Amino acid sequence: MAHSSVTVRVPAKVNLQLSVGPREADGYHNLVSVFQAISIFDDVTVSKSNPGSGITISVTGEHTHGVPEDHSNLAVKAAQMVGEKFDFDVDVHIEIKKSIPVAGGMAGGSADAAGTLVAMDALFQLEMSREELHALGSELGSDVPFMISGGTAIGQGHGDQLTAALSRGTYHWVLALSSVGLSTPAVYTECDRMRAELDIAPPQVSDQLMQSLLAADADAVGRALTNDLQNAACSLRPALSLVLEVGRDYGALGAIVSGSGPTVAFLVADEDSGLDLAVALTASGVVGSVARAHGPVHGAKVI
Repeated sequence: MAHSSVTVRVPAKVNLQLSVGPREADGYHNLVSVFQAISIFDDVTVSKSNPGSGITISVTGEHTHGVPEDHSNLAVKAAQMVGEKFDFDVDVHIEIKKSIPVAGGMAGGSADAAGTLVAMDALFQLEMSREELHALGSELGSDVPFMISGGTAIGQGHGDQLTAALSRGTYHWVLALSSVGLSTPAVYTECDRMRAELDIAPPQVSDQLMQSLLAADADAVGRALTNDLQNAACSLRPALSLVLEVGRDYGALGAIVSGSGPTVAFLVADEDSGLDLAVALTASGVVGSVARAHGPVHGAKVI
């Protein structure tokens, strides 16, 4: 049955591990990233428009400041790519209802691109395979394939070569959000500057983290959280060091800057511990706002 619109719900992510190799000749870095999809979602609705109207976009919700409502938005690029792959003119309106923070290290832009790919596939009954969706997604951004799949996964290469991670249990997170984002390229540049005199080994998947996830041992997962961009993010935004310290002092099992920041993710033992930490962080005055979530959750999914 043909539909005139499709809505896809797509999650945010946190990085449990982000290991960054040396800067390559092409300017990129080889990465090892362990992603977990968490229960903060954007809803992406793609609706058919009149022939000749092209692609339009609107953004609503909690976190909209700085989100482009033009063809620079990754969601628009995703719709264009589907039209090019299947050789048809794309006349759609994309509506994004945002709950994922913008420029927060939680892959909000990649999530919206993933949601658009899945919505376009359903709306035009293209029946793309998961591999085809991932291939399109990887052209848009290294996090996009994971946002399609969700769960817990290992990303290698530029982060887009995915394998599922063997993970048991549910993990509870408290997220310290910032009202001002951090530029991902700026954080990588700072990371390169800070490590300029160091001999950086190729990144490897953390055995400690993999064993902890398989054992559903949240304490051990907390101890295994690592992010090679964390020092660079803290260098550009020194207040993040205090946020990390406060969260640890209030009993978080682990604390990590998510991706390139500035969101700080705290792993906690359970929902009650999460509520206690969220209250304590809010009262401390060192964070802008706080959210709670759990993971892993599904990737981009038609609702």
